Amino acid sequence: MSKPIAVLGAGMHPWGKWGRNFVEYGLAAARAALADAGLTWPDVQYVAGADTIRNGYPGFIAGATFAQALGWSGARVSSCYAACASGAQAINAARAQILAGLCDVALVVGADAAPKGFFKPVGGDRPDDPDWLRFRLLGATNPIYFALYARRRMAVHGATLDDFAAVKVKNARHGLGNPNARYRKEVTLEDVRESAVVADPLRLLDICATSDGGAALVLSSMEFARRHGVAEPVRIPALSTVTPTFPKTVLDLPDFATDSALVVDEPDRPFRSAIAHAAYEEAGIGPDELSLAEVYDLSTALELDWYEDIGLCEPGGAEELLRSGATALGGRIPVNPSGGLASFGEAIPAQAIAQVCELTWQLRGQAEGRQVDGARAGIAVNQGLFGHGSAVIAVR
Repeated sequence: MSKPIAVLGAGMHPWGKWGRNFVEYGLAAARAALADAGLTWPDVQYVAGADTIRNGYPGFIAGATFAQALGWSGARVSSCYAACASGAQAINAARAQILAGLCDVALVVGADAAPKGFFKPVGGDRPDDPDWLRFRLLGATNPIYFALYARRRMAVHGATLDDFAAVKVKNARHGLGNPNARYRKEVTLEDVRESAVVADPLRLLDICATSDGGAALVLSSMEFARRHGVAEPVRIPALSTVTPTFPKTVLDLPDFATDSALVVDEPDRPFRSAIAHAAYEEAGIGPDELSLAEVYDLSTALELDWYEDIGLCEPGGAEELLRSGATALGGRIPVNPSGGLASFGEAIPAQAIAQVCELTWQLRGQAEGRQVDGARAGIAVNQGLFGHGSAVIAVR
């Protein structure tokens, strides 16, 4: 087990479609996190930015972009791109600096101003890039992959359209109590069933939107936290960014073929399960010790997959776990009490940071309107393109 680091501050800019530059969202989130920590910008020694790549040159240097917006102070800086795991990679970079003794206080920031509609590849011709090829050869936008996962779940585990819809109903109800959520409206099973088909079997309300938003964290060494007068801060004892193990026998974005397993045994754990397992091992806890989980519900069907991937139930048990009410607020293990991507939409570089903001507020008992009673430990997980993914465990 590694030494933990402290979460001194958490801040967000509400998700929505605001029509402004992503730097504004990150700046607002950073200032909120600093205020929450009781620190000022000159106290920060290291800035880790999570990159967005659709907004031109400044997006590729997000760490320095945010540092400039706050006012050049001489702080060290880094920028991380790891698709949906970018925010967690930025947290990991800051954590490494703190644990190495290279800084006491770090600021992690991610923000995005996402285009309307489905994501498309960055411009230019790249015939050796699988992300470019899947659009050009297959016309495969992200929801097509979500639909393939959903079809697999129906075929292998007997999931139904109503199971998928019930995930949306749950997360929409959770999002009602979150002032940072974009969508704060109760949804019924009928609403989901009657929404337009996007990629069969998934309807419009089964799939998350694209959004603008920002999130930030102030992290520190435990020693600094205590000197700062915070005796029992929220702590991050583990963060996993493991890559897949050959062979991958389940299709992942943006691939359009799996690895051959004809002559090679499958790994002990598939990719998403391995991400969470590594974090549990590092933290020295298991899924039975969790109070809540924030999972990357790009679609309703994917949330059900995550229940199994993070060990909340055995493979094939996700539907029954959902139907039992265990993953709703008031249940045994609430999942996405924030409302998840169903209520927020994707602001890619910010979302993994936002998940840890939610864990922080839950563990402090500050998640008014959606509080998990007696929360002591939580996990936040996501998966991005190109073998990226992350699991962050926070405890108090």
